[in-house]
Amino acid sequence: MKTYILPSLKLTAVLIIICSVLYPLLIAGVAKTAPGGGKGETVEVNGRVVGYANIGQKFTQDKYFWSRPSAVNYNAAGSGGSNKGPSNPDYLKEVQSRIDTFMVHNPRINKSEIPADMVTASGSGLDPNISVQGALVQIKRIAKTRNIAEDKVKQLVDSKVEKPLLGMFGPEKINVLKLNIALDNLK
Repeated sequence: MKTYILPSLKLTAVLIIICSVLYPLLIAGVAKTAPGGGKGETVEVNGRVVGYANIGQKFTQDKYFWSRPSAVNYNAAGSGGSNKGPSNPDYLKEVQSRIDTFMVHNPRINKSEIPADMVTASGSGLDPNISVQGALVQIKRIAKTRNIAEDKVKQLVDSKVEKPLLGMFGPEKINVLKLNIALDNLK
């Protein structure tokens, strides 16, 4: 039995050092190379932080592009999905309510034109992006509310499309916060 205790203690000590010291230091070092230095990419307007580029925010005014719905009410301290399946009656009522609300504020589109990401929450509940189609279906409402030509709003949307990672991983997307800031700056 003594022949196993000393090697077990040595292995435990080595794993504690690797898992509790070296690995966290490696991850912290890699995070320092990311935008924001590992603290998140802040978005500033006139020198004031207005949000984070990687955390969704709620926009419900007709003059702004709406974000994706959130199952956690955009609370970054407690991210998570609703955990309700597509056959859950409560979930279906919630999605139908979102569709109805979207249709009231965007009366010039058909129900079939609403992309799924505009009425369903993401897995984290904090997705900062919407699909390109999600932005395009909102152009008429925003142009009318702001009294801007639809073509000008469409050009803005096109300029904010983020391509897939390395051109092939993931869909095209648009960061709603950055798009709405650019919309406010539109002359």
